[in-house]
Amino acid sequence: MTDTDERLRRWRLVLGGGSADGTGRELAGRDAAMDRTLTALYGGSAPGDRGAARGGDRSAGLGGSAPQVARWLGDIRTYFPSSVVQVMQRDAIDRLGLSALLLEPEMLEAVEADVHLVGTLLSLNKAMPETTKETARAVVRKVVDDLEKRLAGRTRATLTGALDRSAKVSRPRHRDIDWDRTIRANLKHYLPEHGTIVPERLIGYGRADQAVKKDVVLCIDQSGSMAASVVYASVFGAVLASMRSIDTKLVVFDTAVVDLTEQLDDPVDVLFGTQLGGGTDINRALAYCQSLITRPAETVVVLISDLYEGGIRDEMLKRVAAMKGSGVQFVALLALSDEGTPAYDREHAAALAALGAPAFACTPDLFPEVMAAAIEKRPLPIPDAL
Repeated sequence: MTDTDERLRRWRLVLGGGSADGTGRELAGRDAAMDRTLTALYGGSAPGDRGAARGGDRSAGLGGSAPQVARWLGDIRTYFPSSVVQVMQRDAIDRLGLSALLLEPEMLEAVEADVHLVGTLLSLNKAMPETTKETARAVVRKVVDDLEKRLAGRTRATLTGALDRSAKVSRPRHRDIDWDRTIRANLKHYLPEHGTIVPERLIGYGRADQAVKKDVVLCIDQSGSMAASVVYASVFGAVLASMRSIDTKLVVFDTAVVDLTEQLDDPVDVLFGTQLGGGTDINRALAYCQSLITRPAETVVVLISDLYEGGIRDEMLKRVAAMKGSGVQFVALLALSDEGTPAYDREHAAALAALGAPAFACTPDLFPEVMAAAIEKRPLPIPDAL
């Protein structure tokens, strides 16, 4: 096949065929089968509909039957890599209204599990029949286990180092001396004639022991748009809770506030304790988080929300200002996901920034660095301006 033929083949698969696509290509074999799976979702008739072959009127659809959708799910796994399969599943749920079919165990066993599917299942949790819940938990468990394997090791290593560095000691051993801080603290003792500094005060790293060094409060908005963030935050919450040097609390909220700290040893229990959707009352959630703080100077509060406040805006900002004024490190994340910057309330984000708490979207890979910076009380690694 020449380069021109290959380009025409790809354009034919993109444009979907018909007299107006301009490629003049006919598909056969595997290409034709792949085209049928794309057509079913992105603008053609359901697989097997003769109208599609004749170039008749197009209307996206997979039909209403679970067997037909299950076959389609099997087909896309045959023709496309896992990352593409996950995107197509998400589009099928959003475009064709297949959420109800996910309440059937047979369907759940056929799908490719990912963070977005978990979010959809959580939003359907209250409507899910008992016969489906066991399968749904197995799907969620698989995704959570995969995320923990990917994120836990680096998170523990990064935060252990941050805890060590944040604990200064007055008489450090040689191997524990923080030379950068020591030099800066003793610049006034520079001896030009000898070209050296005489360090009268040594600053060292403390070593994290079994005592609690920091308190962390994760405050998570569980409105429907925050589904992926809820999944990642629950996994990170479980990882933080496994570290003896960090006392972790996890709070989720919509218009009500629920403390899920007792479930932190199992993020799947945390996720099934959430209820995606509903309104938002950030002020009420922060009031509860404020009541949990006993050591302000050693506390990090992480608010994960798109900042669309349904409560009392001025009170919310006063609480943030009060926490920061008492010594709390306050972190505002518009999202904790790989999806980029979400829709968010820019006025509230600007107001937080004016209080010294800039709000920004954070990827899961960046989150350990953000937490390390908050623990060490240094500037946060904020991505490029939103």
